[in-house]
Amino acid sequence: MHDTDLAHVGGLSYLNPSAPEPYASFIEQIERVRPYLGELERWIETLKHPKRTLIVDVPIVRDDGTIAHYEGYRVQHNLSRGPGKGGIRFHPAVTLNEVMALAGWMTVKNAAVGLPFGGAKGGIRVDPRAVTKDELHRITRRFTSEIGLIIGPDRDIPAPDVGTNAVTMAVMMDTFSMNRGGTATGVVTGKPVALGGSLGRHEATGRGVFITAREAARHQHIEVEGARVVVQGFGNVGGIAARLFHEAGARVIAAADHGATLHNEAGIDVPAALAHVAENGSLAGFPGATPIDIEDFWQLPCEFLVPAALEGQITEVRAPRVQTRIVVEGANGPTTPAADDILKDRGILVVPDVLANAGGVTVSYFEWVQDFSSFFWTEDEINDRLERIMVNAFGAIWRVSEEKQVSLRTAAFIIACHRVLEARAERGLYP
Repeated sequence: MHDTDLAHVGGLSYLNPSAPEPYASFIEQIERVRPYLGELERWIETLKHPKRTLIVDVPIVRDDGTIAHYEGYRVQHNLSRGPGKGGIRFHPAVTLNEVMALAGWMTVKNAAVGLPFGGAKGGIRVDPRAVTKDELHRITRRFTSEIGLIIGPDRDIPAPDVGTNAVTMAVMMDTFSMNRGGTATGVVTGKPVALGGSLGRHEATGRGVFITAREAARHQHIEVEGARVVVQGFGNVGGIAARLFHEAGARVIAAADHGATLHNEAGIDVPAALAHVAENGSLAGFPGATPIDIEDFWQLPCEFLVPAALEGQITEVRAPRVQTRIVVEGANGPTTPAADDILKDRGILVVPDVLANAGGVTVSYFEWVQDFSSFFWTEDEINDRLERIMVNAFGAIWRVSEEKQVSLRTAAFIIACHRVLEARAERGLYP
């Protein structure tokens, strides 16, 4: 591996040089901010090196009596501005590289919207659909015990992500509390409301996607009512965003998830599609639209394209064929840097993940605050506060984008990196 290749992935020996993505994308995004950092540039390497990386073995006794081992991770990318904050992903393709990138994006996301957190992320290499409910319960408990060394309400606060949900968070909270000897509701967010969860948390990420899409449309003089929307991912991000677009009078003409890719130019009945997914686990078999090839999906003419599944979906191969006015990134890292450049050159506005999907962590912040005070807000209060934070963050990022003549992503990174590195510089190095 050449020195230039090492530099491309931050000079980290534990990354695979033959598969540098997605952390290499994160590093490249950081490098694009270098010219705008001024005196803070001397601290830029801080953003390329995760503060703490933990790899754990997660052994359990399966229902048939055999022993199974799963690989788990928790990465704390940066804690300069506060405790770590970021989700837990259960997916068979989870890697250390991916978790590192996701943790880095959480650092940027939290700083970009002004939340008092650093960035962290975790995951287990497991397909939650391939194990029983009891086995998943044991996996979650063992994983929580293993990473309990570095998490806590004032240290690092996990949340749901791909393959996890409120039940996962309840088990994590209970495990941590039992090990500590006292209830610690603030150790995770995204919990059931009965256990200190926040109203509005389940819909928060999708709601934030819609809010930022609406703000982008306003600046681009696009009417949401009557607009065509294409959504990849139909869970609690893409599905909720689709519902809010539908309620605003937009026409969701295509939707895709792990089970099917569907198209209906007249508009998919979103409430019916959501009900179908709730009952069947995916869009497969939904009668209200026609199956199409996934590559055709990316080429559908529309006003809004919402990738809300996994990272690396809009590549330099797909980007030239995308036919949308605005990409709104509901997923983390769905657009590669090379694709980003292609979309920019083609005049397609990209609302970046570190802004578009920040609604989830924003309401997680609300949940954390409510748990500490044991005083809970109404759902209207939650949504009003979310609206205000997202709109203000969008406005600030748009202004920097216009002032510096850079993309919204680079503008968000400029704001975030200034905040993180200023905190790093003010705190100094210890010892």
